[in-house]
Amino acid sequence: MSVLVDGSSRILVKGITGHQGTIHTRGMKSFGTNVVAGDTPGKGGTTVEGVPVFNSTQEAVDATKPNVACLFVPAPYTKDALFETVDAGIPLAVIITEHVPFHDMLDMLYYAKANGTRIIGPNCPGVATPGGAKVGIMPNVIFQKGNVGVVSRSGTLTYEIVNGLKEAGLGQTTCIGLGGDPVPGTTFIDALELFQNDPDTKAIVMVGEIGGVAEEEAAAYIKAKLDKPVVSYIAGISAPPGKRMGHAGAIITRGRGTAASKMAALTDAGAKVAKFPYEIPSLVKESLR
Repeated sequence: MSVLVDGSSRILVKGITGHQGTIHTRGMKSFGTNVVAGDTPGKGGTTVEGVPVFNSTQEAVDATKPNVACLFVPAPYTKDALFETVDAGIPLAVIITEHVPFHDMLDMLYYAKANGTRIIGPNCPGVATPGGAKVGIMPNVIFQKGNVGVVSRSGTLTYEIVNGLKEAGLGQTTCIGLGGDPVPGTTFIDALELFQNDPDTKAIVMVGEIGGVAEEEAAAYIKAKLDKPVVSYIAGISAPPGKRMGHAGAIITRGRGTAASKMAALTDAGAKVAKFPYEIPSLVKESLR
């Protein structure tokens, strides 16, 4: 099994006619993903990579019945694009776009939750289930089907870790990129719950970073409710306090959100905490014994 996306997922790419939308539609199709439609206002009736393009999400839904939307829409228009996705009844929206305004994301999150749509992102690499579907921009070659669930706030670091798992002979059920913005549509706790309820996921790799308290909150959830082994890595051990390190959400304030505090909380919760990414495969193997 898997979580969020699988072989039955039908993908709508919003902004498919743009450069990024076109490139990553090709990549998703190469992965084996069933991309059924795209939409760009004014481009209806055309095709991209063999995928029909519609003028609106509702037209695409009426014609092709997608159940996942992947958004490659410029940040100023992402809020409207998400509202359109929700109004069309699509239950999962994966937002790749970065620089989505903070207050726009607050509106988007509450509107989506109130109407039954889950958001992954924004500013995320997407979701991938080996042998099923990929929604987003993750490299195709790093994945291998298996029994390890991966959830991460980072993008490129995730690729390194997933590739390391593959090279060690460890496959994945699903890899979820949460994104690095201060307001994520899906949290670590949400993802951990999904993996907890997936019978094929036998171990979980959780990749965090400095800033915020999401990892500490996840540690409390692991301690109270999770019965599967967790291996974690926290990026930013050497980051100086008060500095923002890449992601908008990766900033330490008033002593909270440090790598040390997150690692301590996860260790206390029973998770195995790697000091370096290359340690993760051996810790996962140890957890699965």
